[in-house]
Amino acid sequence: MNIKLNAGKKRYFCEVCGSSFTNKQGVIIHMRTHTGEKPYSCEICGSSFTSKSGVFIHMQTHTGEKPYSCEVCGSSFRSKQRVIIHMRTHTGERPYSCEVCGLSFTQKQHMLQHMRTHTGEKRYTCEICSSSFTYKRSLVSHMRTHTGEKPYSCEVCGRSFKYNPSLVIHMQSHTGKKPYSREVCSRSFTYKHTMFKHMQTHTKEKPYPCEVCGLSFTSNCDLVIHMRTHTGEKPYSCKVCGSSFSRKYDLGIHMRTHTGEKPYSCEICGSSFTRKPDLVIHMRTHTGEKPYSCEVCGSSFARKSTLVIHMRNHTGDKPYSCEVCGSSFTYKRNMFQHMQTHT
Repeated sequence: MNIKLNAGKKRYFCEVCGSSFTNKQGVIIHMRTHTGEKPYSCEICGSSFTSKSGVFIHMQTHTGEKPYSCEVCGSSFRSKQRVIIHMRTHTGERPYSCEVCGLSFTQKQHMLQHMRTHTGEKRYTCEICSSSFTYKRSLVSHMRTHTGEKPYSCEVCGRSFKYNPSLVIHMQSHTGKKPYSREVCSRSFTYKHTMFKHMQTHTKEKPYPCEVCGLSFTSNCDLVIHMRTHTGEKPYSCKVCGSSFSRKYDLGIHMRTHTGEKPYSCEICGSSFTRKPDLVIHMRTHTGEKPYSCEVCGSSFARKSTLVIHMRNHTGDKPYSCEVCGSSFTYKRNMFQHMQTHT
């Protein structure tokens, strides 16, 4: 019995991180995680590994072989270790615990990654901007901000996204699913941030004021966009014609003038539009809806812009002036007609 205990004793230690092993070979293989050495290569694809067993397991990705099976559910795996880890989904066993907060994990690797949330260690660094990350997956996602890569594509409309959660949210625009709702007005929303922004129409809260003109906004994003009206900043440029825009949304709409894309179609007559608001306004030609009413005479209009123009009949406002003689006009078309009398 003592022989067995001694045989299981971990008497070999890593001089770098202090990890212990039952034999010298274990230390040698482990040290490669520090040196980066990968002396064993796959003859098919050239991938390199720190141990022979790593090559053996990797080869099964080419052969498709999964020789180890779960006795409970029949799932197959490439290595015996993966079966042991998988079995914990049935037993509920979590043998690796965090010494700081007590959280438990099914895999040692997950526990070690979790520990970085306590130590603040960020071992993955971006070679372009030097930003550091706790997890490798975070670095991979971050790199897309530099490369512009959008690996997640919508099978319905073809739009691509940098992150899978963005694609999942986008798909709701096709399914019509609106999972976010409030009891105040019973309206539902596709996006959570849209729901919170809508709620401020009930509370009238506008916690973000402009320091230049004093206007307040419901979100910091709206304030940032508004500030560009003061600074003149237009950070979004068209690569085709060079036109610049203060909002990314406006650039997206503009690009359709080059592509000819009209993604919003009327289900009644088939007319297509580049913008959703244009489709909404068009639908009123079928429904007869006129939601904008004049408070003076009660006339109703399908477009807000038409109501604004109509109001000049009551206010006497004439915002269009002739540059030649200074005559003023209520409507732009009247000014242009007048200009022809000078030419």
